[in-house]
Amino acid sequence: MINQLDSVSHVQNKILDIAIQFGPKVIVAILIIIFGIYVGKWASGILDKGIKNFQLDPPVRQLLTRIVKVFVISLFTIMALQNLGVELLPLIAGLGVAGAGVALAMQGVLSNIVAGLTIIFTRPFRVGEYISIVSEEGQVVSISLFTTVLSHADKSMVVIPNRKIVGEILHNYGNIRQLDIKVGVAYDTNLDVAIAVIKEILNKNKMTLKDPAPVVSISLLASSSININIMPWVNVPDFIQTESDINKDIIDAFRRSNITIPFPQHEVKILENSISS
Repeated sequence: MINQLDSVSHVQNKILDIAIQFGPKVIVAILIIIFGIYVGKWASGILDKGIKNFQLDPPVRQLLTRIVKVFVISLFTIMALQNLGVELLPLIAGLGVAGAGVALAMQGVLSNIVAGLTIIFTRPFRVGEYISIVSEEGQVVSISLFTTVLSHADKSMVVIPNRKIVGEILHNYGNIRQLDIKVGVAYDTNLDVAIAVIKEILNKNKMTLKDPAPVVSISLLASSSININIMPWVNVPDFIQTESDINKDIIDAFRRSNITIPFPQHEVKILENSISS
């Protein structure tokens, strides 16, 4: 029983010695890290305010502020470890070996990060622009280090890993798109009148842009109609609604002007051969 009490007393004394020896250092290290977090937030906030005048894209600003924040916190963490008496060289070597293993296991994540940095700094597209890539298309909602998010007209979201974007053929429509509407008229139609009616419709439509000017042209002499191409420019959010409105207005205006939109038709002739006996 006495031996057990001596052992407990020895352990308590050992813990007390360790607490006296390392306790103040641990408290100081924690305070250093907490102070570093506040300094990191302050430095990133100062940088964010300072680079607003450079008109950088939001992802670039976010990346730069995060880098500064992580850098400042890392410096204070190193100071805290030094205060605890930790040998940094063996620690750095161990982190290097561990980092190599993590890099091999996370090749996909790292390739997304590299691709994200490429997109952010080369800026092949920006938030708000309409793009088409890897069989998907939509308006760019956000660009991060890992993914690019597109919004569809049906309110769904498409999340594309950045490594699937870099190196692919990208179609960037920007903030406006061009409609491609085709309408056929009968061969006996006065084309000047038909084109004038279409141009009047485009001029009255509030969603079609006047600059760039809309394109109205004869596109094809088909078997049963003369096809007219109608290609006005609209803002990306107005694309679907404008196409519907123009189609309806064309039908109504053609009916009022007695302009015929012919049905597909074929003329069949039967030839009779008289066979003399």
